[in-house]
Amino acid sequence: MRFNKLDLNLLVALDALLTELNISRAAEKIHLSQSAMSNALARLRDYFDDELLIQVGRRMEATPRAEVLRDAVNDVLRRIEGSIAAKPAFVPQESQREFRISVSDFSLNVLIPRVIARAHAEGPQIRFALMPQVQDPTRSLDRAEVDLLVLPQEFCTPDHPAEEVFRERHVCVVWRDSPLAKGKLTLERYMEAGHVVMVPPGANASSVEAWMANKLGFERRVEITSFSFASCVALVQGTDRIATVHGRLARKLATQLPVVLKESPLPLAEMHQMMQWHRYRTNDPGIEWLRHVFLESAREMDKKAA
Repeated sequence: MRFNKLDLNLLVALDALLTELNISRAAEKIHLSQSAMSNALARLRDYFDDELLIQVGRRMEATPRAEVLRDAVNDVLRRIEGSIAAKPAFVPQESQREFRISVSDFSLNVLIPRVIARAHAEGPQIRFALMPQVQDPTRSLDRAEVDLLVLPQEFCTPDHPAEEVFRERHVCVVWRDSPLAKGKLTLERYMEAGHVVMVPPGANASSVEAWMANKLGFERRVEITSFSFASCVALVQGTDRIATVHGRLARKLATQLPVVLKESPLPLAEMHQMMQWHRYRTNDPGIEWLRHVFLESAREMDKKAA
């Protein structure tokens, strides 16, 4: 099929090329041979009168024209996928679908095991690809590289629908033999201490806890940064440092580590943990089922904690 003399099948190849920035990986992604993908790239270059991908050292980079095309092409393909590719019904017991979910290690520790167990009970052949969150995870959602994001409300994009899964408060964790473990953790003691802070991979990235603290105007003395929340709890051992982390995660790890939990002296707001999906997949029966599994798993988690 052609539109304005362009073979529309080439849009699928272009989307793969601009996502992977590698001819071999793009060919593998859409099940073409490398020579067929090279031929598709040659035809795309001829149609757009632009190189689209150029070799820079050992890697390929998109040209400015290709960057302009990237989101437009992806949006068209996602719209088609959301409109006609989804099956009219989703039967968990019969499905072998794989769901791609982007989560932090906080959600991975406290909620996802319940999600996996409930999903397995309803659809034992359903598979999950759990993906780490890096800077701007909503970019993966825009490009439909993930089916669901689980992240704080502050980091959700307004371009796609979202729903609250549960709420969480932050607590402080200190080593049980630290002077900070004795007495009340005042704001003065908190600000005088060194801190262990989670920093997501990627430039200028931040955790919601750090974002809230900065918004309130508190500049802590950060002495250790880590890429996971769980490690922050472990890293206060043997030190006089403080980690400010999610209450559920802290209580879980406190049963395994020599740490003490303290109320945070910072007036941090309650965190709203959300799930977000692509706007073109709102009526996807599989995504609807998955959202229900998340909500029921969160309710079960809160019931057990009560």
